[in-house]
Formats: sequence, C-alpha cells, structure tokens
Amino acid sequence: MVFALAGFLFYTSARAAHGTSLRNDDTLLRLSDVIQQRSQENAAAENTVAGLRARIDALAAQHVQDPAGIKRLGALEQAVGLDPLSGAGVTVTLNDAPPGATAKVPGVPQPQPDDLVVHQQDLQAVVNALWRGGATGVQVQDQRLISTSAVRCVGNQLILQGRVYSPPYVIRAVGDRAALTASIAQDTALQTYLQYVAAYGLGWKLQQAGTMTLPAYAGTVDLQYAAARP
Repeated sequence: MVFALAGFLFYTSARAAHGTSLRNDDTLLRLSDVIQQRSQENAAAENTVAGLRARIDALAAQHVQDPAGIKRLGALEQAVGLDPLSGAGVTVTLNDAPPGATAKVPGVPQPQPDDLVVHQQDLQAVVNALWRGGATGVQVQDQRLISTSAVRCVGNQLILQGRVYSPPYVIRAVGDRAALTASIAQDTALQTYLQYVAAYGLGWKLQQAGTMTLPAYAGTVDLQYAAARP
C-alpha cells in the first residue's frame, strides 16, 4: 500500500508539472521583469505609432488644399504636442541621495529611507511649476508630456505613459527662462525638496539652455477614460 501510494503521488506530481520541473525558477517572472517587458513593448508600439502618424500627415498634406486649414491643423498639432518644439528653456535634474547618505546639517535627524529618494510629488511639483511659469512644452526623460500625461511613481521608479524609468530624472521645458526659473523658486513643494537636498544630499540641478528641442509626442491621443463633472 505504501509503494502504491508513493507511485500515485509521483504520477500526480508529474501530471501537475506537465513533465517539467516544479522548481524551475526560469518559469517564474518577477513583477519587475514583467514591468520591464511591458515597458519595452510600449516603447516599440510608440515607435510604430509615430511612423504611422507621419505617413498619415504626409497623405493628408497631399490631399488638403486649403491653406487656412493646413495652417490651423499645424497650430493644433503644435499645441497638442504632436510636433517637435525648439526654443530657449530650462533643464531640471532630480536624483536620489548617494548610498549611505547621512545628515549634512547639524541638528537634523538622521534620514529614513524615504528621505533619500525622489518621490512622485517632487516630480509633479517640478512639472506643475514649469507649466505655471508659461512653458510651451515639457519633456520628462525622453518623452513629451501632453494634456493627458500622468507622472506616477511606484517605489523609486517613474512610470510614464506605459514606460518605466529610474533616477536621475531629467525634466526639460521650453519657454521664457526667467519666468520658468521664478516659478520654480516660488513653488512651496520644491522649497521643501531643496531643504532635503541641503540636509541629505538629494540631487538637484537647474540649468538654463539657449536652445533645446523637445521631441514630438509619439503615443496615442485617444482619451480612454473620462468623467463628467456635475
């Protein structure tokens, strides 16, 4: 009976494993692996969409004969972010504190892990300050922001339009450099961030550029979710 029971268990295990090892770690994808894979797939899809949009624009230009209509379409594409944008502007870089960072200011408590990383609200504060400062276009990492873009973080990684990024985070904006710099300086959330920069060594760099070019937005512009306000 013992041998019969053992044989039955071996048979059941083999059936459950479909003849493969039950402890093969290669079949187990970590969540981070899945996210990275989806990020690469989204990047490839964005490149495909950008190519198709360029073909559509070329075909539309061949058939649209109304100069006023062409001019209006170009203005709308520029406002939405579907065309590259060049001009003067600023670049802001945020980064986590170096490994093993300690308090750099006397009397400041030793940092907790959350004190040493760039958070979602820090990135959002920079982007919002740039828009308030009159930016005509904003880019985060290698992606152009549009009206439906959302800056979100999971842990210390940024998820932007289906792609995943790690620090340092580079934010570029085209617009009046004095107005953009002043808007950043007046933002209360960024003033708090700068206190952590001084206390714990978080990364912060604000640079002015005479000329920069922001890429065109390459993703879909279809609105997927919306709610009507009363």
